[in-house]
Amino acid sequence: MSKATLVDVVREHTECTVNSAKEAVDAIFETIAKTLKKEGAMPIVGFGTFKVSKRAARMGRNPQTGATIKISASKTVRFKASKQLKGGL
Repeated sequence: MSKATLVDVVREHTECTVNSAKEAVDAIFETIAKTLKKEGAMPIVGFGTFKVSKRAARMGRNPQTGATIKISASKTVRFKASKQLKGGL
């Protein structure tokens, strides 16, 4: 689902303007990003938990040349669905 589609869904459900729906979606995404940066996790009761996860440095291969390359350590965001969300799927 694209962000524009999500804005349309919010607009339909709340019967607000497109700009208001866009601001609401942007605020949600911004809040999730800021909370992850500050606290490392963001649980949303009944939906799931977004959590920052660390990836260790590792060796990899360039698929075109076969040369060994070093992949540096990084951080990524993972999502774990709640029991309520899993039960509804």
